[in-house]
Amino acid sequence: MLRHLLLIPAVLLAACQRQAETSLPDFADLVEQASPSVVNISAVVAPGEDLAGGGQNPFDEFFRRFFGDRDEPPAEGPPVIQPQSLGSGFILWADGYVLTNRHVVRGAQEVVVKLSDRRQLNAKLVGTDERSDLALLKIDATGLPAVRIGDAKKLRVGEWVLAIGSPFGFDYSVTAGIVSAKGRALPNENYVPFLQTDVAINPGNSGGPLFNVRGEVVGVNSQIFSQTGGYMGVSFAIPIDVAAKVAQQLKDYGEVRRGWLGVVVQEVTRELAQSFGLERPVGALVAQVVPGGPGAQAGLRVGDVILDFEGQELPLSSALPPLVGATDPGTPVSLKVLRDAKVVTIKVVIGTLQPELAAGGTPEAEPPRSTRGILGIVVRRLTAEERARAQIVSGGAYVQEINEGAGRDSGLLPGDILLTLGGDEIDGPERLAEVVGRLTPGRSAPMLVQRRGQPTFLALDVPEGDEP
Repeated sequence: MLRHLLLIPAVLLAACQRQAETSLPDFADLVEQASPSVVNISAVVAPGEDLAGGGQNPFDEFFRRFFGDRDEPPAEGPPVIQPQSLGSGFILWADGYVLTNRHVVRGAQEVVVKLSDRRQLNAKLVGTDERSDLALLKIDATGLPAVRIGDAKKLRVGEWVLAIGSPFGFDYSVTAGIVSAKGRALPNENYVPFLQTDVAINPGNSGGPLFNVRGEVVGVNSQIFSQTGGYMGVSFAIPIDVAAKVAQQLKDYGEVRRGWLGVVVQEVTRELAQSFGLERPVGALVAQVVPGGPGAQAGLRVGDVILDFEGQELPLSSALPPLVGATDPGTPVSLKVLRDAKVVTIKVVIGTLQPELAAGGTPEAEPPRSTRGILGIVVRRLTAEERARAQIVSGGAYVQEINEGAGRDSGLLPGDILLTLGGDEIDGPERLAEVVGRLTPGRSAPMLVQRRGQPTFLALDVPEGDEP
C-alpha cells in the first residue's frame, strides 16, 4: 500500500509533463500551409547606390564573418547591375498584389519577387506610404496563394505568434514568440499602434508576415530595437488592419488619405492631472490648436484634455493619433473633453492630414530691457521679430533666466516662451505677476510653454507664503 502511495507523485508528474507538452503549440502544419504566401523581395540597383539609406548591403558583414573576404580584382568596364536580396513580403491578394515594407524597396530601379515555387517575377511599384513604412507591389500572376487576414485587435499579450521571412537572405526561415505589448507608439510614427513581440527578427525579415496560431496574418514585421543591428528580443510589427487599409488605399488612389484633427497633444503627467482636477493621468492634453483646422473650427482649446474619441477611452495621449488617422476624412466624430474641471462633448468633422509646416525656432534677437519676475524666473516681452519667428500671434513672454524657485522646479528652461499660466495668457512680466497673484497657494497650475518650436505643458506648484 505504501509503495503504491509513493508512486502517486511520479504518476502526477508524468501527467503534468504530458499536459505541458500538449499545451505547447505545434507550428509545423501552420508553416506548411502559410509558407506559399510568403515571398522574397530583391531589388536591382547600380553598384554604390544607397538603396535603403544604409549605403551598403546589410548581408555583407554576415558573409564576411562566415565565408571570409573575397579578394577578386574588380572587373573593368561599365558597372554591372546586380540584384541584392533585401527583405520579405507576402501575397495580400491572389491577383498578384504583394505587401512589404517601404524601406525594403526604397530607391530600387527594379524589384524582383521570388515565389515559393521558385518563380521570379518583376514587380511594379503600385505605391508607398512613408508614415507606415509600407509598399504595395504588383506582379503579373493570378491564382496566387494569398494569406488569410486575422484580427490584430483580438490579439492578447502573451499569445503565440510566428514569423516567416528571409533573415540574412535565408529564405523561408521560421521564428516564433509571443506578443509582448500592443499599441506601442514609436518616435516619428504616431499613426501606427505597433505590436511588440519577442519573435526573432533580423535584417531580411522586414516586410514579412506575422501569423497567429490559426495561420492568419496579424501584422507586418517592420522594425527591431537593437544596439548591435541584430535581434535583441524586441521586435515591432504593423497591425494587419492598419496595413490592409493602407494597401487598399494605395491600390485605389495611389496614396494614403488619413484623418486629421488639427491639434498637437502631449501626455498627462501625475502633476498635470492634479492641476486639471483629474483623479489619475489619462487622456491627451491639447498643447496646440492649428488655426483653421478641424479642432479649431469645432471649438477645441489649448488646455483641453481629450478623454474619449468616438466612444473609445484614451488611457495615453499616444492612443489618439492612430484613431484619428484611421478615420476617413469628412467623418463627424464625438470627443469627450475635460475643460475647466467639467466634461463636455464636442462634435468634430475630421479633416485630411497634410504635410506639417515647420515650426519656428528659439528666439535669438537682441532682447529689450528685462524685468525680474516672480517664482524665481526672469521674463521679458517678445520682440516683433521673435514673435514672427516663433509664429506666435499674441502673448508670450521670453524666459531669460531661471533662479532657484518654483519655476525651475516645474521644469522651465531659459529660452522657453511662456504662453499661458492657469489658462490665462502671459505677455510679459507684469501680466505674469498679476496672474500668479490670483493662483491658489499650495495647488498646481498648468503652464503652457513653447520650447524649440513645440508647445509643451508643465505643472507649476504654486508656493505657499511669500513668492520667491
